[in-house]
Amino acid sequence: MLKGSLVALITPMDVKGDVDYNSLSRLIDFHIKEGTDALVVLGTTGESATFSQQEHVDVARFVVEKAAKRIPIIAGNGANCTRKAVALTQALSELDLAAMLSVTPYYNKPSPKGLIAHHRAVSQSTTIPQILYNVPSRTGVDMRPETVAELAQIPQIIGCKEATGDILRVKTLRQLCGDDFLLFSGDDETAKDFMLLGGDGVISVVNNVVPRLFKEMCNAALRQDKNMAEELNQMLKPLAQDLFIEANPIPVKWAAHTMGLIENGTLRLPLTQLSEVYRDRVTQALKHAKTKAVV
Repeated sequence: MLKGSLVALITPMDVKGDVDYNSLSRLIDFHIKEGTDALVVLGTTGESATFSQQEHVDVARFVVEKAAKRIPIIAGNGANCTRKAVALTQALSELDLAAMLSVTPYYNKPSPKGLIAHHRAVSQSTTIPQILYNVPSRTGVDMRPETVAELAQIPQIIGCKEATGDILRVKTLRQLCGDDFLLFSGDDETAKDFMLLGGDGVISVVNNVVPRLFKEMCNAALRQDKNMAEELNQMLKPLAQDLFIEANPIPVKWAAHTMGLIENGTLRLPLTQLSEVYRDRVTQALKHAKTKAVV
């Protein structure tokens, strides 16, 4: 079930910074209609670090209820404090989730021993499958393949989102973790090559704004149709670069608002709106991807 084109879903907010549930509802229907394979909510792109535990659970519950089993839901459950991560995991365990996305503890910079102890404690606090999330550019610590392999021995841990952009890790992770361990790219720019080398899919930021095109690219890569995957990826390439021209999710929220997918592009502080100097560049990237919703 959890393969292919997964979206790292933005969390729409109103002008006060509260969750815009009407826009969120429309986004869920939009992705189901466009063929997205799963929704990944309350991760980096969903601004989870700015949410209280209660807000986090409320949003996840809303998404699960709105989706109504039409699409798998994965919810972020990470924290830089193991006790907080366990508490959040246990609260989310009441929901009908396909899996949870467990980011490496940020800021603390734990050793491999600390990473293993953290993820073991989180995974053992629930019966819901866990997907590791390695994003050293955000967390300050890189979870090496050998550490992932040790954690893969825990039955509850079923996969890893690898967001280093190092596609050479695909082969190493596959060899160390086995064919049944799910490997997801967390880097849009290298996602096509990640899947051609044996990855199972991508948890994507770009997917927020061009889900049908992105799914077609993923499908081509997963069936090893290199020519088609490359042709489609060329349409997506400017977005894969320019949606990170400022810190994610600043550009993608602005793009989604421009397209009319959400009411406004509000982010919670300390993130602010996309700088005006970059707006034309993002618009051109959307047009390059033939996004018909762009005026």
